[in-house]
Amino acid sequence: MESISPNELALELLNHCIRGSGWPEELAAALVDEALDEDEEYARRASRALFSVVVEKLADLFEPRLCNVYAQLFAGVIERCLPELKASELVSRYERVRCVRRVDFEPKNVFVLSRVTLGADVAVTSIVLDAARKRWPKAKLWFVGPKKSWELFEASVDVDWVPMAYGRSGLLRDRIAIYYELKNALEAPGALVLDPDSRLTQLGLLPVCDEDRHFVFESRSYGGDGMATLPELTRDWLHAVAGVEDAEPWLHPKYEFNFGSQPLTTLSLGVGENPAKRVPDPFEEQLVALLADKAPLVMVDAGAPESEEESRAIQALERSGHGQERCGLHQGPFASFAAMIAASRLYVGYDSAGQHVAAALGIPLISIFGGAVNDRMRARWRPHSSGPAWVLNADEADFSELISQIDHLLTEGHLHEITP
Repeated sequence: MESISPNELALELLNHCIRGSGWPEELAAALVDEALDEDEEYARRASRALFSVVVEKLADLFEPRLCNVYAQLFAGVIERCLPELKASELVSRYERVRCVRRVDFEPKNVFVLSRVTLGADVAVTSIVLDAARKRWPKAKLWFVGPKKSWELFEASVDVDWVPMAYGRSGLLRDRIAIYYELKNALEAPGALVLDPDSRLTQLGLLPVCDEDRHFVFESRSYGGDGMATLPELTRDWLHAVAGVEDAEPWLHPKYEFNFGSQPLTTLSLGVGENPAKRVPDPFEEQLVALLADKAPLVMVDAGAPESEEESRAIQALERSGHGQERCGLHQGPFASFAAMIAASRLYVGYDSAGQHVAAALGIPLISIFGGAVNDRMRARWRPHSSGPAWVLNADEADFSELISQIDHLLTEGHLHEITP
């Protein structure tokens, strides 16, 4: 298989998984061996293929039967990385810790594991944190995850942080190697581990604590064939596990903005490393121009420094025809932009973290939702908000139709008074 690229290996492996036909052991072994290669750049390409083509696609389908397929496949991957962890034992343990069951002890420490992606940490993890602090107010509550996610909650007085770096674009060996650090971090007296399908545990597979203390929310299967949103399913799981019915999404970053009476519209052009979510040019520059025509101030998030998103944001601003008096570029951590969303009267963006922040805060939002692999994925990631929310299907309209739909919402729809 030396002449086959990592992406080709990954696609062939994915097809076997989806068909449910089993896969040749040498196929999976070849991809994993390449991901563990001593040549770091080669290993990086293979690692990226394994996760983005196989693991993430299996998860995005939200197909309950594929959870078992993933567990069988990735338990083998883990054993090849850490031979002391046997695949058969990992699968057996996983089948037990994913069972929905009530917590029957009073923990002294409650560890809530990050989903690693910002949007999921608002839409899912924050609800788990809220339920934990309501159900076990005397326990020490910990958020376990990377700094960028922690910054969404760092001003909270009742949650502490266990730093746990995880590179979504990192090498396979590095993603698995955090097992030891994570296991050590969770070895606290009377610990309870709430795992909302965390990437830190490879979706619940890594045995980071005693199984009777490990509760996994298998969000990829929970809800079956239904079309409920992830926040709705998370609440339902928490009711079953913790007896809490009123858990809500929330965030508490250290940043704060006050624009007074000036109506602010916030805009994110981020696509969460998934280019399929993006609408082709000239949509973004026309969107900036339209929003600036309707609101006195539009702030566009730049994303990470020197990123593709930053380049697109700058280009859209430059080509919109509006000067700095109407449009601005937000540069800084996402938690800062989240605080800016909280101060805005309207949020607009693709299916990414910003829409879940707006939904959690009840800020009126327009989501341009594209790139969904099926209707269930679209339903699961739909923003669940107490405020006005419009989700436009970018897979069924071209850029001009989307601009017309947004224009209609701003001029004739319910948003007319929001952006005078």
